[in-house]
Amino acid sequence: MTLETNRLVDRTPMPMRKWAQRTRRSFNWLALFQGSCFVLVECVTFAASTLLLVLGLPLFLFLLLAGWDLTTLFAQLGNLADHYRSAEPIARHLFSSDLQIAFLICVGTLALIRMPYFLRRLERRLHEDEVSHG
Repeated sequence: MTLETNRLVDRTPMPMRKWAQRTRRSFNWLALFQGSCFVLVECVTFAASTLLLVLGLPLFLFLLLAGWDLTTLFAQLGNLADHYRSAEPIARHLFSSDLQIAFLICVGTLALIRMPYFLRRLERRLHEDEVSHG
């Protein structure tokens, strides 16, 4: 017994015959859809890995400063929390906005550093897919 699947993409109507006859070349909508989905998945993976790297950077930095001792790390974090709690509201706001700006700068810098490798890898994988299916 064979398993037959009917996806939404398979039911998409193909371009009209008049249009296909004018251009004398049919357009492969399924390949365009598959390629777009592949690029979307790769871009989401790139963005998620960049964010996770930037979010893990402060933990690594704090552990490095604490000498890889968790007791010292949590003591320093408690000290930071006490100072934050006792600070004036304007100082809290400025501190949080500085952290947000630093986070955005780190994400942007890391994304720019990783972008050329990502684009070369994406181009290579798209070309491999073209060669294997074309």
